[in-house]
Amino acid sequence: MPHTQHEFANRTANSCRRFHWIPSVQHSPCRPRINVETYEGQYSANKASEVQKRTFGSAATQIQRNPAYSELTSDDVSYFKSILGDNGVIQDEDRITVANVDWMGKYRGASQLLLLPKSSVEVSKILSYCNTRRLAVVPQGGNTGLVGGSVPVYDEVIVSLAGMNKIISFDNVNGILTCEAGCVLENLSTFVENEGCIMPLDLGAKGSCHIGGNISTNAGGLRFIRYGSLHGNVLGLEAVLADGTILDMLTTLRKDNTGYDLKHLFIGSEGSLGVVTKISVLTPAKLPSTNVAFLSCNDYTSCQKLLLAARRNLGEILSAFEFMDNNCIDLAMRHLEGVQNPLPASQTKFYVLIETTGSDESYDKTKLEAFLLRSMEDGLVTDGVIAQDISQASNFWRIREGISEASVKVGAVHKYDLSIPVEKLYDIVEEMRSRLGGKAEVLGYGHLGDGNLHLNILSSKYDNNILAQIEPFVYEWTSAQRGSISAEHGLGLMKAEKIHFSKSPEAVQLMGSIKKLLDPNLILNPYKVLPQSVL
Repeated sequence: MPHTQHEFANRTANSCRRFHWIPSVQHSPCRPRINVETYEGQYSANKASEVQKRTFGSAATQIQRNPAYSELTSDDVSYFKSILGDNGVIQDEDRITVANVDWMGKYRGASQLLLLPKSSVEVSKILSYCNTRRLAVVPQGGNTGLVGGSVPVYDEVIVSLAGMNKIISFDNVNGILTCEAGCVLENLSTFVENEGCIMPLDLGAKGSCHIGGNISTNAGGLRFIRYGSLHGNVLGLEAVLADGTILDMLTTLRKDNTGYDLKHLFIGSEGSLGVVTKISVLTPAKLPSTNVAFLSCNDYTSCQKLLLAARRNLGEILSAFEFMDNNCIDLAMRHLEGVQNPLPASQTKFYVLIETTGSDESYDKTKLEAFLLRSMEDGLVTDGVIAQDISQASNFWRIREGISEASVKVGAVHKYDLSIPVEKLYDIVEEMRSRLGGKAEVLGYGHLGDGNLHLNILSSKYDNNILAQIEPFVYEWTSAQRGSISAEHGLGLMKAEKIHFSKSPEAVQLMGSIKKLLDPNLILNPYKVLPQSVL
């Protein structure tokens, strides 16, 4: 009879038998889902005539409302109803309240209008009108962002893509999905899995986030190490420019070398250059054999060596390599319902989650077991367990993906998303603990396979003294390592004025020129992505 996970976790660390092979383990559909509706009722939107009081979780410049923008009138509302109908124009305070606040409750706008277009033509009419009237606009997808990019700063009109959620076509020979931007990522994942493929993108927020928002922020996620970024997987897209021009780049060709590849301007531009309305994306084949291992390591050096060993010995079947420090595990155990510590007897500083996917069950089994045995013999791994079934695999992933969810339950959380050379990646966590002492709890976790650290700093409430110890130090330190202050979350409002820490003045100036060329009235997602000085 197979041993239980608990029994394996209490075996001696040197026994390779604790790693048991489980064929065809697939992710459970019950991944943690971020639902912005949980914040409904927490916040009452300010009226446009009132002075807006904003609470930012970072040292973002307190930007003044641009007086060049018009204020909404009843005539504007009447026009929008003429093209969208009454159901497409939302003025109900409760519904607008939800759209005005981000899912963390940190960034809050004062919009009085939420629009729900059903087609690219309707988006075109909205933007054309807003551009003529100089009404500022915020495109919004699932509103799961972490940097204030998807909610208004002041009274901008919110244009939600939630009503544009159709799957247009699927080429099952080449694995190419074409759909509208408002499709929820998890729904797309379910659809393509039924066709024998998977989405190249996987996020903890998959139950709420929209594919258009994923593309607009160039979301990274858990499969990056295997399938790369959306810049490589998005084959084409359709975007509506600020003046209402519908830019059709919705190709499904794998190769198209005619002129500038303009789609890349919109991937990662956070809705500041145009509103993405349709996409075509390459979906890899779904492989039948999946395994998830949860391991413990004594130090960060062992984590690095384990990553190198995994690349060399697991090679083509390695699909995820995630790391967490022990603070993350403690947080997850305290604040996530229904999770269990896979290694309750281990008292180490670091934990690693490894996932493999392949097509040959026997081959994958031999490869993984040999890797784990060698890693334990070399002292890289002190303890570990392989999921025995879907429930255990889901529990492992729930811990890793639920860290962000658990962190917001503590009170105040400062989240930083950094790309740093792997050998120095954890140094900033230790530096921050030294700077803050016992004033706040510092967590370090993320996608070690691609050098992406999620630095979370938790305290019971927002404190300017704590913030002064964090910023601008975290940006200066990252810049000194030639890292990026935004690995996958975007810049949004939080880091728009910090872009110079990662990009040269010449590059930022060119970005500003592109913004002014495509959006001369600056109506699209104002105050975000770029510093106001270049605009």
